[in-house]
Amino acid sequence: GPSEWHKAYPIAQGNRQSPIDIDSAQAVYDPSLQPLVISYESCTSLSISNTGHSVMVEFEDTDDRTETTLITSITNLILICYFSLKLHLVHWNARKYATFGEAAAAPDGLAVVGVFLEIGKEHVSMNRLTDALYMVKFKGTKAQFRGFNPKCLLPMSLDYWTYLGSLTTPPLNESVTWIVLKEPIRISVKQLEKFRMLLFTGEEDQRIQMANNFRPPQPLKGRIVRASFKA
Repeated sequence: GPSEWHKAYPIAQGNRQSPIDIDSAQAVYDPSLQPLVISYESCTSLSISNTGHSVMVEFEDTDDRTETTLITSITNLILICYFSLKLHLVHWNARKYATFGEAAAAPDGLAVVGVFLEIGKEHVSMNRLTDALYMVKFKGTKAQFRGFNPKCLLPMSLDYWTYLGSLTTPPLNESVTWIVLKEPIRISVKQLEKFRMLLFTGEEDQRIQMANNFRPPQPLKGRIVRASFKA
């Protein structure tokens, strides 16, 4: 588990590890931060898979852009669902790096938009995703998953906090500019339950439910969290 990761990945004790607790009172409003512009107009999903620690949706390479003052890049997109009630939209800088692996090893290679989930009324657009989860119940399973546009997973307001951080699962590379949206999206209890049928384990293994698959908050170590909005 996360408490053991540093043995295999010493970077786990590095200076820009994620996630962090964002204290909105401590965040610094930065008027130079541009509004977040996310266009997924042509974004088409290819597959959905169970990685053994999360569910991942992969998309075709596109010219869709995520733009802030932090990043303006042709990006490729991966959607990762964690059940700490958070979605990660992982973008990599395909203009500068040839592969995701290369981008993930570079300090400016990835930009991840974090979206918080809250329990509330049904999120109709999310059904397209939750209805596909039965196909990837077990670790290592992968299924075709076409025609899903992640734009539906974004809240109305794109106000955000940003800080320099890392991947939240091994290899924990310190390559991520985090963009955490202030406004959550809501899903129903029924939709959440579909995530809970997922397993950390393969079909032949003893079944372990995919729960608590998130890393505890990491120390800030002097990093400043900037806000695109006045608190």
